[in-house]
Amino acid sequence: MSQADRRGSDVGRGDSTIPADRRGRGDSTAPADRRGSDAGRGGAVNALLAAVRGRVIVSCQAYPGEPMRDADTMCRVAQAAAAGGAAGIRAQGPEDLRRIRAALDLPLIGLWKDGADDVFITPTVEHAFEVAAAGADIVALDGTGRPRPDGRTLAQTVRAVHEHTGRLVMADVSTYDEGVAAADAGADLVGTTLAGYTPYSRGGPGPDLDLVGRLSRALPVPVIAEGRIHTTEQAAEAIRRGAYAVVVGTAITHPTSITRWFARAIGDARPPG
Repeated sequence: MSQADRRGSDVGRGDSTIPADRRGRGDSTAPADRRGSDAGRGGAVNALLAAVRGRVIVSCQAYPGEPMRDADTMCRVAQAAAAGGAAGIRAQGPEDLRRIRAALDLPLIGLWKDGADDVFITPTVEHAFEVAAAGADIVALDGTGRPRPDGRTLAQTVRAVHEHTGRLVMADVSTYDEGVAAADAGADLVGTTLAGYTPYSRGGPGPDLDLVGRLSRALPVPVIAEGRIHTTEQAAEAIRRGAYAVVVGTAITHPTSITRWFARAIGDARPPG
């Protein structure tokens, strides 16, 4: 499977080095209840989660080498998404996160795509700490069972993020079993981001709404629908299936892909007669 196929609905990889300051930001102790439910973690967390419940979160990312792969550009894209009604933003890379955090007060899901291994979405604890330090309210990371570059388990990683940054953790998974395991490991939210982007998960042109529904019924934490959600009907159906919120990226913020869809459709069309 190619690197492009494994990126999921988020695009771009970001910087390849970790800054020296890895201390993160926020409280030094983890909250007692790490489930991420509305009843858990206190008023600030309740407000954070309530702000995105039943709404759209827009993923603002670009592939390396593209004209839009610029932190200021991504910040402006995030501001445009906010103006259109986005309840939150998902973005990658410390510089993008810092710019967006300074410009917007919306809930910010942060990640850092780095490396060439199977696990490249916030692959290590050090990456997670830097994402938190850049201003993310929620640290998104690979929630699959695949080996992590730093040798830590998912549970150890989640625990470290809680204890050292006080941030919530969103686990990006590709299967039902991974979602269950991620919740058991302490993740506060579970996203279907990687469904269809691992060799063993079910792919397809659209989102895995069956997975969204199964996880939403089974897990005690919010389930975020993400991955190949390209139409308003797919987004609405994800909510009907039980998703806590929906992340949409490419269909809103990646004009190269959107243009390609239209160009292909028009190129395949035949005039009447």
